[in-house]
Parts: sequence; structure tokens; C-alpha cells
Amino acid sequence: MSDFRTHSGGRIDRTRPLRFTFDGAALTGFAGDTLASALLANGVHLVGRSFKYHRPRGILSAGAEEPNALVTIDRGGGRETPNLRATEVELYDGLAATSQNRWPSLAFDAGAVSDALSPLFPAGFYYKTFMAPAGFWARFYEPAIRASAGLGRAPRAPDPDRYLQRFAHCDVLVVGAGPAGLAAALAAASSGARVIICDGQAEFGGSLLHAAAATIDGRAASEWVAQTVAELSANERVTLLPRTTAFGYFAENFLGLAERITDHLADPDPRLPRERLWQVRAKEVVLAAGAIERPLVFPENDRPGIMLADAARTYINRYGVRPGTRAVVMTADDAAYSAALDLHQQGVAIAAICDLRAAPTGQEVAAAIDARIPVWPSTSIGGTHGRRRIKAAEIGAIEKSGRVRGQEKLDCDLLLMSGGWTPSVHLFSQSRGRLRFDGALGAYVPDVSVQRERSAGACRGTYDLAHCLEEGYAAGESAVHAPASARAFWVTGTALPSGGFIGALPHNRSPNFVKAFVDFQNDVTAKDLKLAVREGFRSIEHVKRYTTTGMATDQGKTSNLNALAIVAADLGKTIPEVGLTTFRNPYTPVTFGALAGTARGDLFDPIRRTPIHDWAADEGAVFEDVGLWKRARYFPRTGEDMHAAVARECLAVRNSVGIFDASTLGKIEVVGPDAAEFMNRLYINAWTKLDPGRCRYGVMLNEAGFVMDDGVIGRLASDRFHVTTTTGGAPRVLHHMEDYVQTEFTDLRVWLTSTTEQWAVIAVQGPRARDCLAPLVEGIDLSPAAMPHMSLRLGKVAGVPARLFRVSFTGEIGFEINVPSRHGRAVWEAVYAAGAPYGITPYGTEAMHVLRAEKGYVIVGQETDGTVTPADLGMAGMIGKTKGDFVGKRSLTRPDMLKADRKKLVGLRTVDPAMVLEEGAQIVADPYVPPPVKMLGHVTSSYHSPTLGRSIALALVANAAEGMRLFVPMPDGAIQVEVVSPVFVDPEGTRLDG
Repeated sequence: MSDFRTHSGGRIDRTRPLRFTFDGAALTGFAGDTLASALLANGVHLVGRSFKYHRPRGILSAGAEEPNALVTIDRGGGRETPNLRATEVELYDGLAATSQNRWPSLAFDAGAVSDALSPLFPAGFYYKTFMAPAGFWARFYEPAIRASAGLGRAPRAPDPDRYLQRFAHCDVLVVGAGPAGLAAALAAASSGARVIICDGQAEFGGSLLHAAAATIDGRAASEWVAQTVAELSANERVTLLPRTTAFGYFAENFLGLAERITDHLADPDPRLPRERLWQVRAKEVVLAAGAIERPLVFPENDRPGIMLADAARTYINRYGVRPGTRAVVMTADDAAYSAALDLHQQGVAIAAICDLRAAPTGQEVAAAIDARIPVWPSTSIGGTHGRRRIKAAEIGAIEKSGRVRGQEKLDCDLLLMSGGWTPSVHLFSQSRGRLRFDGALGAYVPDVSVQRERSAGACRGTYDLAHCLEEGYAAGESAVHAPASARAFWVTGTALPSGGFIGALPHNRSPNFVKAFVDFQNDVTAKDLKLAVREGFRSIEHVKRYTTTGMATDQGKTSNLNALAIVAADLGKTIPEVGLTTFRNPYTPVTFGALAGTARGDLFDPIRRTPIHDWAADEGAVFEDVGLWKRARYFPRTGEDMHAAVARECLAVRNSVGIFDASTLGKIEVVGPDAAEFMNRLYINAWTKLDPGRCRYGVMLNEAGFVMDDGVIGRLASDRFHVTTTTGGAPRVLHHMEDYVQTEFTDLRVWLTSTTEQWAVIAVQGPRARDCLAPLVEGIDLSPAAMPHMSLRLGKVAGVPARLFRVSFTGEIGFEINVPSRHGRAVWEAVYAAGAPYGITPYGTEAMHVLRAEKGYVIVGQETDGTVTPADLGMAGMIGKTKGDFVGKRSLTRPDMLKADRKKLVGLRTVDPAMVLEEGAQIVADPYVPPPVKMLGHVTSSYHSPTLGRSIALALVANAAEGMRLFVPMPDGAIQVEVVSPVFVDPEGTRLDG
């Protein structure tokens, strides 16, 4: 057994030794250890180098607030994770850890030269140093700074692990499983509520896990924890999530939780994910996140062997580790006396307890004196000695004037510090709750909640154990709206933390020649903060950014209040006058894998294929990406290029019949007694009088009055609509609809369901379309009189129940067959076989674009650019004349929308019929005038028309009239065009009815 282990006690399993390595050195620990406790048990105190100055750093804390002990864990096979806190890494057999930010080794780091050169690198030095010469920043300075910045190295290999995500709902979410959290969960669960309780540690219990002498209701604290957890576990409506950190609090009681599932296992089941991201929507939230012990700011307060007093208590009581052999305790709080007594009882010599207070009193102070531990009041610390570990501390007496006189050197290999406690208000702040500064506590505490949340225990400044338990229980009852029971807990063996200090400790050394660290992770000193104030920074947010204090993953856990106090003192203001910086999520770092979940590789940008995709691939189709979909662009035959294939497909549709896969169209079912009224409010058209069995082309506007989407909409019944959208616009349209249903049209009884994946859509277009379908259709009369253009019928096609629409996007007789996706290919093949006598031809999106442009049909996103109105497209007549209102209507009356010189949709015909314009090309009246040349509009669509044997184009042009000659400037010269009607083929529409 190591000399640094206690002979017994702790929550580790001494029968299960574990092997691990640190920087290649073979070490041993026990099951239940963290990497930090195991390192201390092996006498390892130097664990890293600091960010900026490469100073030796040791373990400061025992929890998530650890700023120094950041390590890289390598599990092999590309599983390398940097910047993990050694205090949170659970030990397992074979763990391999390495230190960071050092070269060539941790003991001898060449980067430490920056410590000697630190006068050259004050706060904000890079803002002032690297501004000149011009152009050097991007070429030289930035690459060099980025190469030397950061701590751990990002892995180069792809992450091979799996990550899952889960959405969950509950009545009460309890964050934190310390005494207050467990009591809250117990109270909420007793009412039958659905409860989720999470905690970042491997075990529930929080501070009770190292409160060796505490009892609750006559039981040892550890026994009370075990019984409470067992009771919660037995309740099927309670979900317990250890190793789970609540990292973010978002709107409407939505919280993100990161659960670590296999990181603590030596040989995890490969079927298990590494982590799971819980996205929880809770009716009520109880925050019981505890408090963090505050470091003290004094010269050389960052040496290895200097740690928080409660952390030392945790190591000796929970892990059975003596973090040193001779300790000096520097405190302004009674809690440090408990730590000193616990260490003293386990054989650690306490050289002295140095208390900043003039007359410390209380039960723990008396106990320390009875144990013959030297207690020195009115004492400060002026510095420390040692390099890779502390060897001595310089202490001096504080005079009534506030000055420090004398300096006595105390030998030690451990220095414990306690400046009091800082409530963990990060999540409360993220919830947009309002904080207030409690002068008695010397800390910010929750004040006014914005969401359905309440804080309990140490995170709201309640430190007494009995009061924490009672407050937690009351919060749990409040969360489920149960009558308050005034539950009391009988607690013994604990001391109430009292006192505290914020800011920099007084000392008698020149502040210009010492480093008193405020933010250990970012190497920010008290001198840096004072420099920022001298240089004119007054806002604490500006000071934060200038010095980097409280930034990055630390988020001010150990540094925030000390920084505020130092800045406030220099500004001559109170801390509330200075204000508070913003606590951003995540509370502690979250892996990219957990956030990405399964959205990796092919699933990062999913490829969607229609039921007819494989058939098209077998036929040699060339595909293109449309949104997330793969769509057949054209079907080349032997010797054909794209232009030849498209020309053949277009002529086949015009002269006989073509078949087209339109399954990618967005489809939304709008259902409910108020479905027609909902459609009236969302679209410019009138829908109330549309009969079931009929269709209408619908145009949707956004709030600004611009065209957002379009599509054919069929009324299936008085309370049901089948809405189609553009392929790329389906998610946007459904979101738009849901937004209005849930926030604006809450009076309407209507429900929306995306059915895009449910229906395969087969478009059969051309003069012989009816002849092709007739043998396959059951229960539907296809005659023009019985089924006119823009109608729909229910029946069977090829024996499969179908919704048959009589619609056309080509200008020819057209039908769109909607069948369940699983039957899509079978019906397609049946239609294709039935059309063989008529030379049925599959056509792709390119031919579809040409055919619709010949008819002047627009595509949203091509003929529109987010600034186009219905009137610009010649659709003003579609607006319902008797409609009181619809989304975007009022915007259509804005003066800009009514200008006579707005761009309108027109057709263009090149003087040279073989010349195909470039889409996006600008249009001018005279290309030969000196610049700047006024642009009248632009080409939106341009193709060669096989039907007409010439080029055609659609464009948005201002002040254009049919017959007008305009120009399209191009690199090889201006192309002359004539403005014509946008309908090039069959302007009378006779072909739609055959």
C-alpha cells in the first residue's frame, strides 16, 4: 500500500487494484478512484503546465471546477480525447493518460521560458504587439500564435465511437443529486410524478460522500444516501442518471444533459454508445447544483500541492488519499477547519491554520484548538516556495491598518485554501433568471425565476445541511404542487460554513513582481485585471475579454467572484455596480460526438432515394441532388449526351406519353374541423368553397409578402387537404405551418402531418396519358367530363389503393398517381408496361424543367429570389377577392410592393434562335452606354426548346413590354433578346384537356 493511502476507509474498493499509466509511468489505483485521486495516491502532484506561462500545475479541486489537471486519455484505435479533467476521469484497468501543453517532457518544459519573459506578455499584449507591419498578421503572426495556443491536441483520426440522442419529457427534472437534490426527488416522486434526477458524478450523494461524521435522521450520511437512492430506483416513474451533466438550460424548460456511458469501463460492450445526449423538456425544474469552494488570490498560489480545502477533505474521506504529509491551511471560512481536522485525524500534520479573520469562532475552530492545531488569526500569506511542488509558505500578520507585517516561513508540502463558497448559478443564469448579490454571503444567488424553476440548497446560498435537505424537499413538493409538509431533518456531525473572502489577499510584496492567479486555466493574474482597469476598461464584460478571465471551459467557476472584487476595488465601486459576466453553456465541455449523435458520415447529410430510384438506376439514369434527394436528371440512350436525351424526352411527352418520378414533392396532410380556414389564412387563394375532389394551385407568402412556396392542393374531404410543396421547401413549409398553428392560430382545430415519405408519386403526362392509365384504373371514370383538369379521385391503380390527381406541370394531359411508397415501384412498372404500345418514355428533372418553362410555369427558388410577389409573377388574380386576411396580405400594400417599376415575369426570345442565355445573366436596355449601366432584371430560366426548335427563357424584368428589344451583356458581346409572353407553347391551354 502507498504511504499516501490511508489504512482504511473511503469509498474505493481496496480488493480491486487497477493498473494505469501517466506519461508512460506504470502506476496503480483502486476501483472507485478518479485519475486525480489515483495520481495523488501515487505521490504525483505535477500533472500539467499552464496555458500561457507553462508554469507547473497540480490538482486544485476534486470536481468539475478543476482548471489545472487537464489530461489526454488514449483508449487506442483512434479513441483519443484531450482536455479531460483528471478529477472527473474514473479509473479503469489499463487507462493511459498523458499530460498536455509541455515539450519535451512534463518535468522539463521548454515553454517555461515564457514565464521568465512574462513582463513582455501582459494582458492584451497581442492586441497591441501584432498590429504592424501591415499584412504580417495573416502571414506570420496568426499562424504562429495559433500553433502555440490551446492545451490538448485535437485528435486527427475519425472518432470510431457511437453516440446516441434521446428526447425525454418529465414532470420534474432535478439537476444535482447532493442532499438537496435527493430530497427534492424524494418529495416529487412520492406524489407519483415522472421524475428525472441527474448528477455529473458516478455516485449520487454530492457532499455527503465525504462528510464522514454527518448523520441524517439518526443514520450515517452514506447510509441515508444509499437508502434514498434505493427508494428512488424502486420507483418506476423515476429515472436516475449518474455520470450525467446538465450542461445547458434553454427556453421553455428545455435542458441538455450529457450522459457518459462507457468512458469508465476498461472493456465496454461494443454495442453500447459512448455517450447519450438527453434533450429533456420538463414541466418543472429543481436546480440543486451545489456550490464551489472559492480559491484565495495570493502570490504564487498556483504551485502543485496547493488545493482547495474541501478537495483535500474529499480525497482523504472519499478516496482514502493523503494529499500531503504536512499542510498549511489558509482560510477565511470555517469549512476549512473541518478539512484540517479530517486530515489531522488521518495522520497529516497541520503546521498551522492561518485565518484572515481577526477572531474566528465556532465549533470547528474550538475543535481545532482542542486538537492542538496552531490557529493563527489575522494572518495572510505573501507567497510560496517550490517549483514542481510547494515546499514552504510565507505568512505574515495583518495589522489593523490592513498592512501585513513580518514574514514567517512555514515548511509544507500541501497548502489548503478556502475563501468561502460560490453558489453554482450557471444553469439558473442560462435560464434567464435574475441574480442578486448577497452581501452577507459575498456571492450572487438566484433571485427572480423566469421559467418554471426553483433552486434549492447550496446553489442558492443555503449551506447548512439540515436546511439544504428541508429546502430541497420543499422544492420537490412545490414542483408537483403538493401541499407543503414542513418536513424536518435531524442532522448531526456537520458545521455550518461561515465567513469568506473575495479579491486579492493583502501582502507586503511589490505587486509588479508577483503572480497572484485569479483564473488558473487562462493564466490571468490580479495584475492583469488591474492593468485592464488602468487601460480604460470599465465594463466587466470588456475586462473579461481583454484578459480572458472566466472564458472558455472554465466559465468563471473558480475565478469569477475574485475577478469581480478586484475590478470593483480598482474602480472604486461595489460588486453589484460592476455587474456580472454571462455564464454560457456548456457548463463543462461536451463532446462533438454527443452533439452530432448519429449525424455522421452518410447520415450527416442523408441521401434520400425514392421507391423508383433503383429502377431508374438500372435504366442508366444520371442523377442530381435536389435538397437531400437523389433525382433522375435524364435517361441517356446509347450515344446520347444530355441535350439529345432531354430533347427526346420532351418530344415524347408532347407527342405521346412520358412517365416521371415526382415522389420527392413535399406532402402535408392538413386535417381538422378548421382545416379550410387554416388554409385560407396561410395561402393567398380561397379554400372555403373548394369542393372535395377538386384541386387548386396554392401560393404561400411569408410575412413580408414575398412568395415562399407553391404547390397543387387537393381537398379530400370537408376537413382534410392533401398539400404538396416544392421538393426543397417541404421542411420549411411544415415548420411555417406549425409555427402559426402553435403561436398565432391557436383558435383553430387543425393538425398537420408530414406524409412526404408515405406516398410515391408517378406523373403520367402527354396526349396518350389517359389511354395508358385506363386499363390499370379501378373505380375512377377518367373521362374529361367525369375527371376534369384539377380534380382528384380515390380508387385503385394496378390493384393498389391510390389518390389520383388530374394535374399537369407540362401543359399536356396529366395524371399524378399517389400510392403507398412500398407499392411505388410495382405500380411504376405496371404503368410503364401499359404504356409500351404508346412508346412511353421515362423523363427526368431536366426535361421537366424544359416542359414547364415552355408553358411559363414557375419554380419557386428559380423564378423567385425572396423578393418576388404574386403580382410580379402575374398571379395577382389568384388572390381571394373576399378574403379578410392571410399571411403576407398587409405587406402587399406597402408602397414598395405597388411600384410600377417592379420586376415582372416575362418571356425572352433571342434574336439568334440557337443562342441559349445563361441563367442569372443581367438584362439591360443598352449595353453600349458608358458604365454604370442600369440593370433592368435578370434571366431566371433558360433552355433550348425541342418543341419550338429554338431557345427560350424566362426573366424578371422591370418596365418591360412584349415586343421590346433588350440586351444581355456577355463576355463575347451583348445578346439581343425580344420580350414575349412567358407562355411559349399552347397559350390557349387546349392541350390540357386533349
